[in-house]
Amino acid sequence: MPTKISCQVCGADIEIPDDVLDGELVSCPSCGQKYQVVIQNGLIQLKLIKVEEEDWGE
Repeated sequence: MPTKISCQVCGADIEIPDDVLDGELVSCPSCGQKYQVVIQNGLIQLKLIKVEEEDWGE
């Protein structure tokens, strides 16, 4: 049964598959926020990935 973790941005449920690997990337189906999966001692956590915006040389 997949694990569900709430998105830190919008609060929607993110389904984490049972066969997820440490370091794998997942994204929120609602807002699109990307996360890196961190597995420590059998616990699955999501690490927020901040996307740098282009400054276009400004």
